Amino acid sequence: MMYRVHLMPSGIAFDVSAHQTVLQGALAADVPFPNRCQIGACASCLCRLIEGDVRYHLEPMLTEQEKEQGWIFACQAIPCSDLVVSFEESDDY
Repeated sequence: MMYRVHLMPSGIAFDVSAHQTVLQGALAADVPFPNRCQIGACASCLCRLIEGDVRYHLEPMLTEQEKEQGWIFACQAIPCSDLVVSFEESDDY
């Protein structure tokens, strides 16, 4: 199964398999996606989930406020649906 990820506000889109993380899918599609450690420790890949659902093998270290605001670690987030994500605070797209 493949899911489509849309990066806002750029409109860049790429596909991610149900067995890949969002970051793995972006890198496989040659999409420039901020990252460093790729294990959820540095927060370089932190982005906001605007639409869709993700799951984790191990729950990332996010505060309750960050979770409520939709922040996800792209290096750990595995899509469960098509996604819309953003690196920006606003979700007015």
